[in-house]
Amino acid sequence: MVRRKKEVSRLDELLDDLIGENPQPEDILGESGLLKQLTQRLIERALTGELNHHLQQGGPTAAGFDASGEPRRNSRNGHSKKTVQSSQGAMELSIPRDRAGEFEPILVPKHQRRLAGLDEQIISLYARGLGTREISAELAELYGVNISASLISEVTDAVLDEVKAWQSRPLDELYPILYLDALYVNIKVAGRVSKRAVYVVLGITHEGDKELLGLWFGEAESEGAKFWLKVLTDLKNRGLQDILIACCDGLKGFPQAIAAVYPDTQVQLCIVHLIRNSLRHVPWQEAKAVAADLKPIYQAATLEEAETALDAFAAKWDESYPAISQIWIRHWENIIPIFDYPRPIRKVIYTTNAIESLNRSLRKVIKTKAVFPDEQSVLKLMYLAMNNIAKRWKRPIQDWKAAAAHFAIMFPERFTY
Repeated sequence: MVRRKKEVSRLDELLDDLIGENPQPEDILGESGLLKQLTQRLIERALTGELNHHLQQGGPTAAGFDASGEPRRNSRNGHSKKTVQSSQGAMELSIPRDRAGEFEPILVPKHQRRLAGLDEQIISLYARGLGTREISAELAELYGVNISASLISEVTDAVLDEVKAWQSRPLDELYPILYLDALYVNIKVAGRVSKRAVYVVLGITHEGDKELLGLWFGEAESEGAKFWLKVLTDLKNRGLQDILIACCDGLKGFPQAIAAVYPDTQVQLCIVHLIRNSLRHVPWQEAKAVAADLKPIYQAATLEEAETALDAFAAKWDESYPAISQIWIRHWENIIPIFDYPRPIRKVIYTTNAIESLNRSLRKVIKTKAVFPDEQSVLKLMYLAMNNIAKRWKRPIQDWKAAAAHFAIMFPERFTY
C-alpha cells in the first residue's frame, strides 16, 4: 500500500513538472499540446515493447544466413513514419521495424489508419442519430480530424455483424410477459420512398428484467397471420418455449399465429397503447384529467366495476371526446382478460412503461432521418440506439416480486423458481 502511494506521488510529481505552474488550455489540449504528445510517446513506447517481445522469441527467421551458414537472428531495422487519425487529431507515429519483416504490431496493426477510440466515437455519434456528413463535420470541429462520409459508413457497417449475431442469439425458455409494438420509418426502395413498420419485441424475463428480443420489418400488405407466424417461429427456434402473456396493440393476424406456436399464451390488448391512443383525441391541457379518469376502468377490482367505471367515464367525457369511450367499447373483449389476473400481475402489465419509454427514445433517434437509404441503415441505427437505452436498465421492473409470486401460484408448471 505504501509502495502504491509512492508510485502515485511520483507520477503526480512528474505531471507537475510537465504541466508547469500556469498551464493554458492550448498547452494541454491544443494541436501540439501535452495530451497529444504524451499519447504519441506512450503508443511509440508500447510499439517498441511489442517489437522487443517479438525479437526475444528468437528462432530461425526470414532474415537469411550469415557467412558461416548459420541462421541470422532477426533484429531491429529502424522506423517508418505513419499518420493515424485519433481523438486528438492527426498523429504521426514512428513505427519500429524488424529486418525480417515479420513484426506485426497489435496496438497499431498494419494498414490501420485510425486508433481504436476513434471508431467508438464514430459509432457513438451515429447511435445518437447523426448522419455520416454530420459526424464528419463534428469530428473535424472537435478534433481536427478529416474523416470522409464513406469511411464513416464503413466503420458503422462493421456493426451489421453484431446485429446479425444479436438477431439470432439464444433466448430464455420463458418470458412471462412479451410486449410487441411498431415504429414507422421511411425507406427508399427502387427510387421511391416507402413507409415501413419495424416491429420491436420486448420481453420481461423470469427475474423481471427487460430484454429486447429482436427487430422485424413489416411486409406491408402481407402483414397478418403468416407474417406473425414467421416471427414467432423465429423466437421458438431461438429457444423461447413459453410466453404467459403477450401484450400488443390489435396486430392483425397475431392472435391466430400465437395460438399456433404458443397455444397456452394469453393475448392481452396493451393497456399502455390503449391509453396512448385515447389521449391522441385530447388537447394536452386536459390529457392529465382524462388519463386520471381512465384509471378506474383498468384498475377496477372486478369486471363489473370496470364496466361501471367505463359508463361513468362516458357520461363525463362523451360530450367533449366521444371517440375515447368508443375505443374502449370497441376493444372491450380484448381488454377484459386482464381481470382474470390478481392485482399484482395486472399492475405490472398496465404500469410497465418499458415499451413506451423504449419507443419514445427510439423515435427521438429515428426522426433525425427523414428517409433511410435501405433496411440495413435502419437496423444499424436502431440496434445502436437500443444498446444505449438498455444500458440504463439496471433493475427489475417495479413490483415484480409480488407479480412473480402470483405467477408461480397461477402457473405452477410453467413459472418455476
